[in-house]
Amino acid sequence: MVGFVRGSHGVSGEFKFESYSGQYEHFADMTEVTLRNGTNGDSRKFKVESVEIGSCDSFMKLSGIDTPEDVKKYSRWEIVVPRDKACPLDENEWYVEDLKRCSLVYYPDGEKTGGKGGLENGGVVVGKITDVMEGGSGDLLEISLAENCDLLGDEVKYDFDKKGNKLKVRTVYVPLKEEAGFIGKVDIENKTVQLMHLWILE
Repeated sequence: MVGFVRGSHGVSGEFKFESYSGQYEHFADMTEVTLRNGTNGDSRKFKVESVEIGSCDSFMKLSGIDTPEDVKKYSRWEIVVPRDKACPLDENEWYVEDLKRCSLVYYPDGEKTGGKGGLENGGVVVGKITDVMEGGSGDLLEISLAENCDLLGDEVKYDFDKKGNKLKVRTVYVPLKEEAGFIGKVDIENKTVQLMHLWILE
């Protein structure tokens, strides 16, 4: 997932797009992309006819999308490409799709050394990363809390109605900021991201 469709540009089916990474140069080499509906998972492949990288806005034209009405059908859909066509990663950067496969792990006694993965080091899964959202001051990890986690009280794990009845397991957002002390080690190989403090989930 490298970007998303923003809106129509002109009358020929060209559309504005936005890059998730903030980098745009790699889009110029794309010959085929998949558009995916992030809500229901529907997807469709397209041949790339043209890409124009501008100083303010960037535009793409795909074969088979030929009118503003066609573009409207794909508004906010994700632009997905093979890994070798994605923007290269810098230090402390990760692909969204890799993060979405990770568990959020907390170490009650502090992270232990040795072992291969967070769980083998005494970590407890407190939730699953389901998405990465753009926030006002940086990216946010969307977390579905683990219902079977004994470290979290019901008041943290659940939403309640006015009568105090449990409704559903909560979804919370954790800033993807290591320097601010919200997350620790990101271990893509073992599919874990370390949560530094439980109060962040409250």
